[in-house]
Amino acid sequence: MASLVRHISVDCADPYRLATFWSTVLDAPIHPDDRPGDDEVLVQLPGTGMLFIAVPEAKSIKNRLHLDLQPQDRTRDQEIERLRATGATLIDDRRNPDGSGWAVLTDPEGNEFCVERSAAERTTPTT
Repeated sequence: MASLVRHISVDCADPYRLATFWSTVLDAPIHPDDRPGDDEVLVQLPGTGMLFIAVPEAKSIKNRLHLDLQPQDRTRDQEIERLRATGATLIDDRRNPDGSGWAVLTDPEGNEFCVERSAAERTTPTT
């Protein structure tokens, strides 16, 4: 059997704060034993988790790995607005007039991630 991804680990300054952001983004719970001030905080996802780990150094370069999110119950543009209201920052808008494309955002600690079109938007013909 091949290996499985147990956690997606993210180095950060404030694990609980960043885990709270991603918990909201993904509508996934934080592990019940985790508290503010902990050095490690886990967001529980089906089949895996996002583990936020305190490190002393700040982020200094572009991520070598990032997440691409696909909204499940809303459009890409609605999801972008929801995430911005949650604390994300839009840094690169790659949306096209025909409805294709994506947007690059950052979480509260500057980690990049993308928002793509929903599955419903991908099957709807553009004009």
